[in-house]
Amino acid sequence: MPAYLLDWANLLLRWTHVITAIAWIGSSFYFVFLDSSLTKPDDPELKAKGVDGELWAVHGGGFYHPQKYLVAPKKLPENLHWFYWESYSTWLSGFGLFTFLYLFNATTFLIDKSVHDWSPTSAVLAALGFLVAFWVFYDRICRLFGEKDGKVGGDLRVGVLLTAFVVVASWAASRLFAGRAAFLLIGAMLATAMSANVFFWIIPGQRKVVAQMKAGKPVEAIHGQRAKQRSVHNTYFTLPVLIAMLSNHYAWLYLGKWSWVALCTMMLAGALIRHTFVARHKALVQGEPVPLQYAGLGICLVLGVFFALMPATPTADSSLPPPTFAEVKSIVDQRCVLCHNATVQNKGVSLHTPEGLKKNAQRVYQQAVVLRSMPQNNATQITEAERGMLKRWFESGAPVL
Repeated sequence: MPAYLLDWANLLLRWTHVITAIAWIGSSFYFVFLDSSLTKPDDPELKAKGVDGELWAVHGGGFYHPQKYLVAPKKLPENLHWFYWESYSTWLSGFGLFTFLYLFNATTFLIDKSVHDWSPTSAVLAALGFLVAFWVFYDRICRLFGEKDGKVGGDLRVGVLLTAFVVVASWAASRLFAGRAAFLLIGAMLATAMSANVFFWIIPGQRKVVAQMKAGKPVEAIHGQRAKQRSVHNTYFTLPVLIAMLSNHYAWLYLGKWSWVALCTMMLAGALIRHTFVARHKALVQGEPVPLQYAGLGICLVLGVFFALMPATPTADSSLPPPTFAEVKSIVDQRCVLCHNATVQNKGVSLHTPEGLKKNAQRVYQQAVVLRSMPQNNATQITEAERGMLKRWFESGAPVL
């Protein structure tokens, strides 16, 4: 029963995290599209009200006319919608899931002793340190290089420094944590910065503007500029974060000596593809060609990772005879049954009986021999010789007698 309850907690946390992430990313994508698609108003009344851009759209059988004011409207409306709980809920549910699955089970999921042998406490503190260190570094370079003479800019310098830090952090994580955890940690690192942008800069800046308007003071444009800068950064983080989060389902991506290179390449591809969509909105408004070269480069990078990680087709070793079923059963009982038995059936797979082993022979071969993703982080210390025996057993027809 405890295992069943833990699975339900996992399911509900994951479900909540995905729902809130959809809401946050969706609103982020929409407002980036909106900002990039606005046109200068022709109506004198709109200009007189301080409207700097407008957009006509049709959706769901109705027409919409969103307008953006230069700095702020002359009069504060009574009903003002704030966009922040999408961000906070996504981070809180994601951090809860990360804590529940990885930090509370550091020995199993965070630590791979063949990568780095250290205590669970040290691993947990280091993982949390990654989240804090990235935010401090990112925020600092935005302040140092993203503002000059009271104006916000310098995104190229910020982007170069940020990319360098992510590459170093990815390399370090791959040398300290289990491959699956390392990838997830890099995604969590970027996601933490995204939510921190909302919490420390975007929403406080908007509150300062509202406070200045209520007090009848001139509105300082710098607050909106900072919020816009961090919001744009967030939209470029989204696809890199998503590939890092989804990677834990694909062992061939996070395993291997050069896994950190694969992760950085995939994240860069995501950022380039996202840039294409951002640039596309502006190009369509200005009547210019859509710069598809960025998406093309991103796709080429993905293809490069695809071919680089393509596993070689295993071939039978004719010099050694197939093992007996008793030998195979001994390996599986020692290395696999701990997580695949009558009580615990991870992924719905049970291997404690000959029938179960025969039924799941293809999965055992794929996960333990071809992809080498099981046992998880090699927690049960399966040997290369044992993997070879499983390989020969499967290729001989997976007999159980």
